[in-house]
Amino acid sequence: MPKITAPTIAAHRAQTRERIMEAVDELIRSQGIDRVSMTDVANAAGITRTALYNYFPDKPALLLAFTEQVNTAFVERYRRELPSGVSAARRLSAFLRLQLEGIVAHPHPPAAELGASLGPDAYQALAAHVAPMQRLLTEILEDGTAAGEFDPLPAEATAGLTLSMVGSQRIPLVNGDVDLDGTHALVTRFVLRALGVATETVDTVLPPSTTYGGAS
Repeated sequence: MPKITAPTIAAHRAQTRERIMEAVDELIRSQGIDRVSMTDVANAAGITRTALYNYFPDKPALLLAFTEQVNTAFVERYRRELPSGVSAARRLSAFLRLQLEGIVAHPHPPAAELGASLGPDAYQALAAHVAPMQRLLTEILEDGTAAGEFDPLPAEATAGLTLSMVGSQRIPLVNGDVDLDGTHALVTRFVLRALGVATETVDTVLPPSTTYGGAS
């Protein structure tokens, strides 16, 4: 049994859980989600496999918890860093930037792919975890439409299409084929123009000198 160094058992469990999440993060980066095993995670976290099962009964539960933690951190960061008192176009640009930064920081398969690899029950659970992000985006789109900034398109459907656009850049970003700034410019310009935003307004959100291209 690992030595308890935290002041309380609850603190010890929290520290151990954090080590487990860090281990999952590193293993998915280094060997891919399909090859990660509970034994690998336990070894990387410095605990026994039996101890790991005390926290998570199986791999799907472990990956669900990891995805939930990543998504929760994103939503918290978004609410903390999203500029207030600015146009919906600027808020949309900030949202897209955070999404793309999240891909770079956590180059793992998107939630839908994780769910597909783990079965329908996991997919439904993952969908519930990522729903807050889509709601945030839907709110921006609704606000932009109400203010007359965006064309009156169905907000939820448009949010889904926008997130798909972000997802389409996952592999190029992770592989280093494109850079973050250029990708942000491309996706933001594409989405805002699709929403009927005038070119001159787009140019105030993203400087015209910002271009899409490969990483330097």
